[in-house]
Amino acid sequence: MSTIDYTRAGSGDPLVLVHGIGHQRSAWGETFELLAQDFDVIELDLPGFGRSPAPAAPYSYRMDSYVDQLEGFFAHLGLDRPHVAGNSLGGLFALELAARGSVRTATAISPAGFWGPLGLANAIAGLSVLKASAHAPRPVVKLFSDKALLRRASLRTLYSHPENVPGDVAYSDALNLRTSPGFFPVAWHASRSRYRHQPLVPVTIAWGTKDRLLPPSQAAAARRALPMVSHLTLPDCGHVPMVDNPELVAGAIVQTVVQAADRAGQPLLHLTGA
Repeated sequence: MSTIDYTRAGSGDPLVLVHGIGHQRSAWGETFELLAQDFDVIELDLPGFGRSPAPAAPYSYRMDSYVDQLEGFFAHLGLDRPHVAGNSLGGLFALELAARGSVRTATAISPAGFWGPLGLANAIAGLSVLKASAHAPRPVVKLFSDKALLRRASLRTLYSHPENVPGDVAYSDALNLRTSPGFFPVAWHASRSRYRHQPLVPVTIAWGTKDRLLPPSQAAAARRALPMVSHLTLPDCGHVPMVDNPELVAGAIVQTVVQAADRAGQPLLHLTGA
């Protein structure tokens, strides 16, 4: 039985949304509601983050174990090879699921796993600053969450438009980053990970042009490593573009599904974003 906590809405083909390290399901913002117009969409908290407890034996914080847990989550909900979209570490998990053939399509948004030494150092530095700031006194965290100008200064590593993050969501995300037991063990295992497989299903990799955590140079590395998949640029978007431009991200996911159905000769779904 899965202990992964989730929110579910909409109807149609199943679509699972996976957040990145230190985040929680709120990372998807309004993108969740937009996708629920076309899909049976499920946004989850990864084990050790948000409302999901830490992995219990035989599972662990290892990257391959997380992919196993996601497959177990699909089975628990009776999902037969859902579509999946993931951001950052969640994007790496989406690609790993695509390599296993466990999903119908995968959309990886600024995925981890394509960094070199300097890119990895940049990510560690950026995440370390965010983690440290989350441990400020709670009134300070609340002040920086509530004030748009302060929110913009403190969250520019993640977003091109931090002002789009509601104050209550920013505060909840900061407390999640502060208290989640998964942050350090996941950071350790993720830092040792590279994506070295080949997807077995249609894949789109999308990257924000203003990503400061995993810069667009890593998008170029992804293009070199996976020239056979679709690659999209997300203009004026940061590392978590689901908040910067929900319509653009939802459209990229819909496009992945529609193009895959078209290539397979399947009847196209009636999708409002198509």
